[in-house]
Amino acid sequence: MLGTDFSHPEPLTRAGGVWPKGSGAVVALSDHAQMQYGAHMPILNRLLAHNAWTTQQLLVLAQPLTDAQLDREFDLGLRTLRATFRHIIRNMEAWTDLITEQDMRPDDDDVSISGLIRRLDTVAPQFAEIAQAIARKGRLDECFTDHFDDPPTRKTFGGAIAHVITHSMHHRAQLLYMLRRLGVSNVPEGDVLSWEAQQQSAKTPTPGA
Repeated sequence: MLGTDFSHPEPLTRAGGVWPKGSGAVVALSDHAQMQYGAHMPILNRLLAHNAWTTQQLLVLAQPLTDAQLDREFDLGLRTLRATFRHIIRNMEAWTDLITEQDMRPDDDDVSISGLIRRLDTVAPQFAEIAQAIARKGRLDECFTDHFDDPPTRKTFGGAIAHVITHSMHHRAQLLYMLRRLGVSNVPEGDVLSWEAQQQSAKTPTPGA
């Protein structure tokens, strides 16, 4: 059992990052992390930050859309923007609770974009803190029991963490397609290098400021 002893956690927090007002969770490459890791920030931290930040950016792009647009069906995946966003965030919630062997939190009925941003704002830092604590303690290859499998199966913490990150990226590709089909402008590439460039540019003083 992993337990909940995450002493001296390394959460990816607002410190040093840019959280647009009212836009939800942005997990940034923080000043604390840069000072701690310098030029050698662990790859896991980068992937966690990119995962949360990119999902948040797509939610922000979806804010002006109508219910009809959010629920318009496309011939792929879960078929709609709303269902796909909900699936990504619910997956993060479920695996966070599974890994820590907590009771599964209920699936929130608020599937508005603001509600989904609120849920991401909650679960992204939780998942990042837990994943970083597991990695820091050298427990990525240790196992926990997935009681939702029938029969229950043993899975590694590292495998579960990687699954959440890659699962989100898979479904974000579908979101990118849907957003472009709906004519949304400024849809990002969604890649890690774009995230990193944005984080660095946010820290660069504006000339003449």
